Amino acid sequence: MNMVKLTENEWAILNILWEGEGLTLGEIVSALAPLHAWRRNTVHTYLTRMESKGLVSISREQEPHRYAAAVNREDCARQARNQLLDRVYGGAAGDLIAAFLKESQITSQERERLRKLLDDMEV
Repeated sequence: MNMVKLTENEWAILNILWEGEGLTLGEIVSALAPLHAWRRNTVHTYLTRMESKGLVSISREQEPHRYAAAVNREDCARQARNQLLDRVYGGAAGDLIAAFLKESQITSQERERLRKLLDDMEV
């Protein structure tokens, strides 16, 4: 995946597309309705722009057209994490993790899973 920084709106649309491949414009608009009061034309504009960025594929062989994510969710998440890590923490993963742990409550199971992960990494 190219280094494209996704906007909040692109994340919203991709989350819908990752849940169901080959969706129609109407299905996407309906799925977005609880989050955004976007009109069909607005969603269509986003989808065509996202296609030009390589984020969405549009199947035009039949009516209605079908839309699908052209990028993998985990690849996008990895890229977003790396951007956050570099931008905010200068690439220091330990600082990022420490900040999350200080500001969030984790369960004992999550704590054990983190310990095991660190042990397995031999950090």
